[in-house]
Amino acid sequence: MKRREFTFVLGGIAAGFWPRRHTIIAAMAAMVLLPIEVSDAGRLSHIFKSSSKHGKSPKHVTWRKPHPVKLAALGPVALNPFALKPIATMCDPSKFRIVLDVGHTAESEGAISARNVAEFVFNLRLAQRIEEKLRAEGFAETRLLLTEGKARPSLVKRVAAANNLHANLFLSIHHDSVPNTFLENWEFEGKKSHFSDRFSGYSVFVSRNNPDFKTSLLFAELVGKEMKAQGLQYARQYTQAVMGRYRHPLLNKETGVYSYDQLVVLRKARMPAALLEAGSIINRDEELKMDSPERRDIISSGVTAAVKEFCDPRWAILGAL
Repeated sequence: MKRREFTFVLGGIAAGFWPRRHTIIAAMAAMVLLPIEVSDAGRLSHIFKSSSKHGKSPKHVTWRKPHPVKLAALGPVALNPFALKPIATMCDPSKFRIVLDVGHTAESEGAISARNVAEFVFNLRLAQRIEEKLRAEGFAETRLLLTEGKARPSLVKRVAAANNLHANLFLSIHHDSVPNTFLENWEFEGKKSHFSDRFSGYSVFVSRNNPDFKTSLLFAELVGKEMKAQGLQYARQYTQAVMGRYRHPLLNKETGVYSYDQLVVLRKARMPAALLEAGSIINRDEELKMDSPERRDIISSGVTAAVKEFCDPRWAILGAL
């Protein structure tokens, strides 16, 4: 029996026994669960930083021996996150492995916040909260990646670690700053500090040189969409000429996804990869928000929702099944 005929039959049977609402749900479920032809997929789609020198951090993390992860493919499903429509397969969350890369290291801590806290500290706390949320949602193979060493050597190490883990997805966690020319002086708790309240907001980056750029962009779009759904605004300064060498093309003006083509962790990863700048810690007001458990919960909830939709597009349509 063809898929369309089966859907009509199922709808007719359900109409005789269930209220209209249950009939609609049953029909939608049948459309999702049945094999989807290429032409059907098209019909479904419409319904469906400044370096620093301070800080401490854990030095290493113990890994379990990685096992190759195989996706439980149930047939191609067309996702619909804006103009780009790559194909993704539904997966088993218990086997889906996402690597959460904690940006920077104890030796090379990234930006320094307006109140003299190293970016690495912010990155670690947020990545740990995202890991907790993902594991609570059944993504048991989530890995937190901590790397040692100076800046550039650590980039090579973290990419090699993610590749060796046979990860399905790579997300690098960071917090934003501004070029030195924008910094202003102030004192915080008797210490000389720097700030810039000029810019704020999150941003998501992908590399067009990643082996799977389309899927990387798909995931980045989902993250940006979920950040926006949480009421957050994206950082808009990266397209401005004043950013100089930190200027990047904006790929989606609705969700704040930018390209950063030469970034090592994005272009060298052998899996779909994105980088999240969660917010600006050189902005004095936003730093306080980024330091709060409430903001970490908001961001981790958004990332978790994006991973769930990336793993199984039905989640965005029907909710948890």
